[in-house]
Amino acid sequence: MASSLLLAAARSARLRDAITALPPTRSVVDRFVAGEDLDAALRTVRDLTRHGLRVTLDHLGEDTTERAQADATRDAYLRLFDRLAADGLADGAEASVKLSALGRALPGDGASIALDNALAVAAAAHRGGMTVTLDMEDHTTVDSTLAVLGKLRAEFPSTGVAIQAMLRRTEGDLRDLVHEGSRVRLVKGAYAEPPSVAYQAKADVDRAYVRALRLLMEGDGYPMVASHDPRMLDIAKALAVRAGRAPGGHEFQMLYGIRTGEQRRLAAAGETMRVYVPYGVDWYGYFTRRLAERPANLAFFLRSLVSR
Repeated sequence: MASSLLLAAARSARLRDAITALPPTRSVVDRFVAGEDLDAALRTVRDLTRHGLRVTLDHLGEDTTERAQADATRDAYLRLFDRLAADGLADGAEASVKLSALGRALPGDGASIALDNALAVAAAAHRGGMTVTLDMEDHTTVDSTLAVLGKLRAEFPSTGVAIQAMLRRTEGDLRDLVHEGSRVRLVKGAYAEPPSVAYQAKADVDRAYVRALRLLMEGDGYPMVASHDPRMLDIAKALAVRAGRAPGGHEFQMLYGIRTGEQRRLAAAGETMRVYVPYGVDWYGYFTRRLAERPANLAFFLRSLVSR
């Protein structure tokens, strides 16, 4: 029930204003968000890379309602790539991009605006020796995201995509995405979806995640296992061994601020471990979904409010 309410709150402007106005919120957000500006994000990247971790950076923003916002998000990624290269941090780095932040929902030609902006971001990343992965959003956007993916991969084959195990359509999508060179980030899913399109019970989502893992590990692509669940991580490792994958043939991904010790342990053990690093002022939607995903995150937030 709490998760459902929080996922609904992620799109509430009234709750956004109330929560962001609370004095303790900023200190709690700092646990999950690397900062509001590029300098803060780069400090985080330096610290993570010193511990043998790779990064994927997300300039926070979604549900863009004006062309200027979409273009500003594009430009923020271009500045990010320039700074990463200038600071010697580009090697192995990646950007995570939401098409909604690039203008997909704009009236009229939103789809073409988002595609043009995504192409510009992918081209800049490619010039800097970096990669881009498209974040997946709610179920109504899957087809349009996969369509953009196809167009991006025509020019930049290394473009990745996030796929949500909770969606009932996912196994079919993955069968089309496990070809050689295809980079796929497998997540459980963090959007409130109706039962008609998504599994609701945790046990059903877990089983769907394992089925998707098997397809990815047995396929010819590059699986990116995005999970904090110790059981899923163990299953992924076992499936990788069974499929004959060396550590460099797949990677693990976790969110900034969650299971930091395990992130470092996996990297020290020789696994490719990538940390999802969000930054920017528009952190509300991302933050509320993180609270919804794990009761421990919500409890941490509530304790912080009480203690202040």
